[in-house]
Amino acid sequence: MSKSRTRFVCQSCGATQARWMGRCPDCGEWNTLVETLIEAPSPRSARRGEPLVAPESKAYPLPEIPANAHERLVVPMEELSRVLGGGIVPGSVVLIGGDPGIGKSTLLLQLAAIMSEDESPVLYISGEESPQQIKLRAERLGIRSPHLYILAETSLEQILLQIDRMHPRLAIVDSIQSIRTGELSASVGSVSQVRECASQLLRQAKAENVPIFIVGHVTKTGSIAGPRVLEHIVDCVLYLEGERFHAYRLLRSVKNRFGSTDEVGVFEMRDSGLVEVSNPSEVFLAERLERAVGSTVAVTLEGSRPLLVEVQALVSHTSLELPRRTCNGVDLNRVLLLTAVLSKRVGLRLADQDIFVNIVGGLRVREPAVDLAIAVAIASSFYNRPVASDLAIFGEVGLAGELRSVSQTDRRLREAAKLGFARALMPRVRGGQELRAEGMQMIMARSVAEAIHVALERDEA
Repeated sequence: MSKSRTRFVCQSCGATQARWMGRCPDCGEWNTLVETLIEAPSPRSARRGEPLVAPESKAYPLPEIPANAHERLVVPMEELSRVLGGGIVPGSVVLIGGDPGIGKSTLLLQLAAIMSEDESPVLYISGEESPQQIKLRAERLGIRSPHLYILAETSLEQILLQIDRMHPRLAIVDSIQSIRTGELSASVGSVSQVRECASQLLRQAKAENVPIFIVGHVTKTGSIAGPRVLEHIVDCVLYLEGERFHAYRLLRSVKNRFGSTDEVGVFEMRDSGLVEVSNPSEVFLAERLERAVGSTVAVTLEGSRPLLVEVQALVSHTSLELPRRTCNGVDLNRVLLLTAVLSKRVGLRLADQDIFVNIVGGLRVREPAVDLAIAVAIASSFYNRPVASDLAIFGEVGLAGELRSVSQTDRRLREAAKLGFARALMPRVRGGQELRAEGMQMIMARSVAEAIHVALERDEA
């Protein structure tokens, strides 16, 4: 029987060393040696010098491969089910990351309670909290399912044994950085421990056909801590995003082997846990003041879902030598670019003005389609003139001050019309494309200067 052994492998050149060294003797790089499990050949093969031959594999012609759809487990949480691609695939491994305190454990505990309602066992494994702490959170969330089992354990071998004995409908590991295997001498949370534990959990999930959700910590940059290969091991990677001091959370998929990565789920954090938001646009605009100076409504896309969000801008004269540019929910470099375009192409004197831009609700928008809404909001605050409350705005702004069309215009218009907006300010469409939106007046502009003139002049009229 073959035995596994540990060696230190350089992550830069791949060289193997018998002991750890601060500097790799082969490539000269520092701190690149990582403890790794290596399967040794069987003694009989080693004595005979025979190569290890894997069982013969068979290649199938593409038309002969059965196109059987994965039988997914139904998830009653529609927002989570949408992000997963329509449900949980048995045997899949899902990695979910997010900032501390954002709600990862709360979301997964609610998922565990829902999945155990049909009297199937669900195993929640925590390496950071005691069963009593988890019970306190469960009581706060109103969870009392007798088929939800709590295991406080950090040993990977014990976790795999419990999964093998119980064969639960769903297993949750919170978190992968707190689990260790006795086969490695490295400390908990190290690169080698995280990688090996994730690999063994994946093998167990496939062998037992049990879906496993894994919680991963994130670094200061927002990426999941540990080796990048961790995201390649699992089948699906989800990120729970949002501001800790805002109520709304976005569940975004960045990798999904069984579905699309274009979907996003929206939740609201309440005392009773995370609650699904079925109409995010209406929620984000609920507290908007009509005819507020520096306020516009942008139509953006989160995945394949159109969202209407309020964009606020404040332009104020400053006595500082270097004016401030502060953003919340939008990329600062994008705002600096728009400020330069407004100064050069539109003639706004912003060199001695502080500019503050905010996306209401804690939402972070990455799409260039909000450029025009940000530019109009800045101009509205600069001229101290409001934009009409029934005007929705979207479009990308180029360096020459031109407006560029964006994708899925029809869906944006339908979403705006559904929420009662009568007009839409947008770029001119390419190729004479016909757009139809019942009850919507489409105002098309070629440049950002023309769009600002139309938005402010129409309101004055």
